[in-house]
Amino acid sequence: MRIWHFWLNTLTLSSQYNPPRFVELLMLLLAIALLAIWSMIPNWPYLVLSLSYVIGSSVSILVREAITPSPQPRVTQITAVLLLIISICGFADLIRYL
Repeated sequence: MRIWHFWLNTLTLSSQYNPPRFVELLMLLLAIALLAIWSMIPNWPYLVLSLSYVIGSSVSILVREAITPSPQPRVTQITAVLLLIISICGFADLIRYL
């Protein structure tokens, strides 16, 4: 029970310390979970929702970095742009498939 309490406290503190980064992390974790579900059950709504989460978190990261740069702004921005490009390519493939 102590381990769960520790993780809950850590989650609470991280969400209070930097809420935008916490929301971005949550969106990326949900996207990973939905991609895992999509790999087992290939229904396109899972893929669309996952790609939407990735696009939303990538744009949020880019906007946050433009407003208040982090200590490693270059790495964060490159990662966000790569995720954005991969998601847009995923949507293009999905549209071509449908």
